[in-house]
Amino acid sequence: MGIFRRVILPVAWLLVFAVIAVALVKMAFVDGLKPTGSEPAPLAQVDIPVVPATRATVTNTVQIKGTVQSDAAEPVRSTSAGKVVQVFVQQGATVAKGDALFQVKAERAVAAAQTSQEGPVTAPKPVYDYFDILAPRDGTLQQLTTLVDQQVTVGESVGKVDPGTYTVSGPVTADQQYRLLGKPGPAEIALVGGPAPFQCAEVKLKNNASDDAGTSSGGLAATGGGAGMGVGGAIAGPGGGSGTPSDAGGTPTGTISCAVPKDQQVFAGLGATMTVSAGVSSNVVTVPLTSVKGSVKDGIVWVAAPGGSGVAPEQRKVQLGLNDGNVVEVMSGLTEGEQVLEFVPGAPAVQGPMMGPGQGTYIPAG
Repeated sequence: MGIFRRVILPVAWLLVFAVIAVALVKMAFVDGLKPTGSEPAPLAQVDIPVVPATRATVTNTVQIKGTVQSDAAEPVRSTSAGKVVQVFVQQGATVAKGDALFQVKAERAVAAAQTSQEGPVTAPKPVYDYFDILAPRDGTLQQLTTLVDQQVTVGESVGKVDPGTYTVSGPVTADQQYRLLGKPGPAEIALVGGPAPFQCAEVKLKNNASDDAGTSSGGLAATGGGAGMGVGGAIAGPGGGSGTPSDAGGTPTGTISCAVPKDQQVFAGLGATMTVSAGVSSNVVTVPLTSVKGSVKDGIVWVAAPGGSGVAPEQRKVQLGLNDGNVVEVMSGLTEGEQVLEFVPGAPAVQGPMMGPGQGTYIPAG
């Protein structure tokens, strides 16, 4: 045992240390001097997807989230100055436009009577005119404050007529306003918890910066995508210009409204979805919205070189028409079958259905 400790064990440790030293010398002075230039360097592969311009039918419909609102009561204003002599209807009565509500007696101005020098001067007898104040519209006489013998003036508000009608109204974003420039057609109204969807013909579009009534149309806009039917969302990258409801994002820039038909039973405060039709273009050249950069009427696409020869894509201006939130009509500048980049160069990564966060296709700028 003493020999093992004093001789064999120290020799074994010396052998182990010698092997380690030889290995370190080989790694530092032999393997480290071998040339590495022959090894292939890793290359970044960027897949640039392209899509062909194809023919399709584009139906431009826009969905807006709205609310059912009671139409405001219209004031009853006196159209004559004088004294009230008779009230024909009472508050709460149902009236039609033009019905007489009350009567006003007004003294007519009469010239002084001519008298002879022989007789006494006599004052002329007063002459009175009688005027009926009429209901401004159909509805229920919500309020009437006039009393017999009360003096009224021209333009004085003396009551209100509640029409008993309703309007569906909702905010629209700039993108949706651009898509509705060609005059909105009829709308389909779907009430939350209400009856089956119904048609609403009188659609009105109003800009928040204007007090005008906006644009209205009782019928479907002309097909073919006129000059005013642009693509508000074409400037966006993937997912731009979608036809989703206005609460999906974006600052409201206007209001769209439609009078509820009288045969529909609704209640103020009900939520509603308005699906507004704004034109149809049949058998036209289309590309995905993600392929286009631009605004109303004018856009830019990137046309890929034939056969993927490695030549940089050609930047080309195009005229845009209708879009349905997924594809856009190309009125000129591109022919059927030409290949364009699926995504605008420089657009952020697009996450596919099977991709996790941080994965996707990125198209470099330029």
